[in-house]
Amino acid sequence: MTRGSGPAKQKLRSAAQVEKLDKRYLWHPFTQMRDWEQEPQIIIERGKGSVLTDIHGKNYLDGVSSLWVTVHGHRKREIDAAVFAQLKKIAHSTLLGLSNVPAVLLAEKLVQIAPKGLTKVFYSDSGSTAIEIALKIAFQYWQQKGPAYQSKTGFISLREAYHGDTLGSVSVGGIELFHQLYKPLLFHTVKIDSPSCYRCGLGKTCPGCALACAEKAEEVISAHSHETAALIIEPLVQGAAGMLTHPPGYLKRIRELCTKYDILMIADEVATGFGRTGTMFACEQEKVVPDIMAVAKGITGGYLPLAATLTTEDIYQGFLGEYRELRTFFHGHTYTGNPLACAAAIANIDLFKKEKTIARLRPKIALLTEQLRRFKALDHVGEVRQKGFMVGIELVKDRAAKEPYPLEDKVGIRVVLECRKHGLIIRPLGNVIVLMPPLAITAKELKRMADIVYAAVRMITENNLPLKTS
Repeated sequence: MTRGSGPAKQKLRSAAQVEKLDKRYLWHPFTQMRDWEQEPQIIIERGKGSVLTDIHGKNYLDGVSSLWVTVHGHRKREIDAAVFAQLKKIAHSTLLGLSNVPAVLLAEKLVQIAPKGLTKVFYSDSGSTAIEIALKIAFQYWQQKGPAYQSKTGFISLREAYHGDTLGSVSVGGIELFHQLYKPLLFHTVKIDSPSCYRCGLGKTCPGCALACAEKAEEVISAHSHETAALIIEPLVQGAAGMLTHPPGYLKRIRELCTKYDILMIADEVATGFGRTGTMFACEQEKVVPDIMAVAKGITGGYLPLAATLTTEDIYQGFLGEYRELRTFFHGHTYTGNPLACAAAIANIDLFKKEKTIARLRPKIALLTEQLRRFKALDHVGEVRQKGFMVGIELVKDRAAKEPYPLEDKVGIRVVLECRKHGLIIRPLGNVIVLMPPLAITAKELKRMADIVYAAVRMITENNLPLKTS
């Protein structure tokens, strides 16, 4: 292993030393550290394209885009160059009372590619903070609109929602596994059921149900509209819930209900944005324009932390006034609009046009759909859910009864570990195997990914069958 060059060159460490230091000092997110400390783990040293390389020199396909962020691949020449060029000018300058060139130019690009009607950009540095900003903007907007609207202080969200890990975003979340423990710290929100067709709470079947789930949502929305500032939703796919895909028309109907009952609609496009569902933003697929939209993850192509919250002109105008009126949005982060991150994001967005990324993605989505068909015949695959390059394969103990594997079986984890043996890195969501490769992945790599996952699922769920991949 080599480290740096020149006067600042770091002390060389062997792979074994790095592994030891990791277990001694690091606390990893969403990781049971007792398991981590007891088992051999992968430590990544470099990457190129859709491939990650660990400190021992072993290569792995990046099957989850390094947690849903990598777009055009690792070490993309154009993004490397953009960051390097900006680094020669300045790494950071505050956006509080000042501005910087990359932040300005990126804001223009974001508005140009966003659903028409979103005109203003407020930066932050993660999906969670983009959601916190959206919630605070929605709340403050109504407070400043006039006395008749000041009762609109609450939020409606979906029961299986995940919007991040800060307390505001957790408050509008709804995944018991992640959020239950923190309930004493959270503010109250109103929940509507997630439109899960696989386990429909209304006992109906799509499409013959005529979107009964949306009609049920309207009952809740109408009852609480007078006290609701905004409804927040992940468009088309609830990612951390296990890639739950919404029935066609549901998002559009929610937009109509928000308009009908005079509440703001917040679209959480943190995971679904920048091509993941097959269009630049998921909202496009149902011609929906939210009042507020949060983006992050793919915004810099997987290079640097950056997020943005976009709003309509009407919302922005609601914050304008004399200094003494205190209508200012009192929110900000130290690295808001960081020039390096914004430079990476500009290059990332430019590549979409230069390389016709969305158009070139369509045949790969079709190929992935074809590769996933065989999974549906496996005895312990309950459902395969796909929207573009977002895939969830739900494993069940009993397929007929849709009975999940118990937590202690660690079935999802075991499948993931089996995949690692054969050169693929993915992460499970409980019993759901998640696939979300970089948009730039090749057809050959897609097939290899599917082969490895298919064989691993069979290996773990069907009497330890041997793993064979093409």
